[in-house]
Amino acid sequence: MPSSGPLTPPTGVATGGVAPMKGAPLLTVQDLKVYFEVGGNRLFGREPGVVKAVDGVSFELRAGETMGLVGESGCGKSTLGRAVLRLLPIHSGRVVWLGRDLAKLDHGDMRAVRRDMQIIFQDPLASLNPRMTVGEIIAEPLQTFQPELGKAAIRDRVKAMMAKVGLLPNQINRYPHEFSGGQCQRIGIARAIVNEPKLIVCDEPVSALDVSIQAQIVNLLMDLQREMGMTLIFISHNLAVVRHISHRIMVLYLGKIMEVADRNSIYGDPLHPYTHALNSAVPIPDPDQERAKSRIVLKGDLPSPLNPPSGCPFRTRCPRATEICAQEMPDLLPAKPGHLVACHHADTPRRN
Repeated sequence: MPSSGPLTPPTGVATGGVAPMKGAPLLTVQDLKVYFEVGGNRLFGREPGVVKAVDGVSFELRAGETMGLVGESGCGKSTLGRAVLRLLPIHSGRVVWLGRDLAKLDHGDMRAVRRDMQIIFQDPLASLNPRMTVGEIIAEPLQTFQPELGKAAIRDRVKAMMAKVGLLPNQINRYPHEFSGGQCQRIGIARAIVNEPKLIVCDEPVSALDVSIQAQIVNLLMDLQREMGMTLIFISHNLAVVRHISHRIMVLYLGKIMEVADRNSIYGDPLHPYTHALNSAVPIPDPDQERAKSRIVLKGDLPSPLNPPSGCPFRTRCPRATEICAQEMPDLLPAKPGHLVACHHADTPRRN
């Protein structure tokens, strides 16, 4: 049975599930842009607006690594995750999987690649077909990608997978509505990993669950990663969860990367004012420390992605903003080994 202990950030280097392997990256994303046209009517001469949901994102992932994606709603986290899987069309840029540019693959080749790239959705019940039994839901990927398997072999694998994710094999003929939210998410996880994929995009997989159940699901994912050597992209609003599971963390704001670093650096020594503000919102279990800590309250709302600010998109809410911030978007540059930040004033002392 997978562990279901409390969700407490580990000390030292974030472990995720396994230590990332060195060598060639499993996934390379280069200057990825995902744009959407909204509104407008060309028939009457009204041009549509353009939402730059993901605007020039680049990163690499190695086997066994967990990359956490954090940021407010509307920052492009889920769009980025789905674009990596080619579930959304991209405007420009490249997604390279094991040396192959996914945009250049035809339907047949892309179908074969999908066996190694899966997704776990945010709403556990809505992501499951209510007319299919649990056994049928988990068996469907096996039937798609391993049609040579017989019914008996598929049933055996489904039962084994149910046990692996903490479900009872004798529940195989039940329907999703007979399960709790946490159990439904375990079904979704079983469906995603039944073909032993190399990469899983976890699109806010615990946000719809109670706190105690969140800990169980996150610990389950870490156990499975440790056992199966999977690579994860973990998307969440819960910074404590991201800190617990990730090796590296990417902070997004209006479709752009603000900061990328290992878990300890992001939480122990953030360099971007947006990251610092996100950290200040993470609750501390000790009531006295929680009351005494200094909070950073960002002024204003997230700007509209239809009309983002000039220069740095965060400048309208940034306590360090100066004139150059309105004129130029800062480049994402290394501030120290393994720590990238896009800020004109990353070295400026933080003002609480």
